[in-house]
Amino acid sequence: MDYMETIKADMYAAMKSGDKDKAGALRTLFAKLKDKQINTRKDLTEGECISVIKTLVKQRQESIEMYEKAGREGLAVKEKLEFNILNTYLPTMMNEGEIRQLVQSVIIETNVKDISDIGKVMPTIMQKGGSKIDGKIANQILRELLE
Repeated sequence: MDYMETIKADMYAAMKSGDKDKAGALRTLFAKLKDKQINTRKDLTEGECISVIKTLVKQRQESIEMYEKAGREGLAVKEKLEFNILNTYLPTMMNEGEIRQLVQSVIIETNVKDISDIGKVMPTIMQKGGSKIDGKIANQILRELLE
């Protein structure tokens, strides 16, 4: 079963069980996936689905930070709930230690010594890490190692 079918089945299950929060979050996710599918005019790959989910998770994370700074705890709690629901559909991400090992191996492999070469190394890191790597953390580690 592919991502869209899994999400659709989970959405219907949440609707039937009366879990409005989960049903709402999955309805939004399914709509975004459908929009992307319509725009690309083809079935989405697993990577494309993960990309959409990552975007929604990142939006929720930013909203949580904004709401907490503004003292809007009720809205922050709702966003955290959606964040947790959406996060379950992402593959297990690499931890910082694994990212550090990958970055170090790519630095050795590409023989990069200067921070000005960061644009040459990042695409290789992201390609090797696939959907399991956080680009922001990888970039921070890369900068730290090249400085």
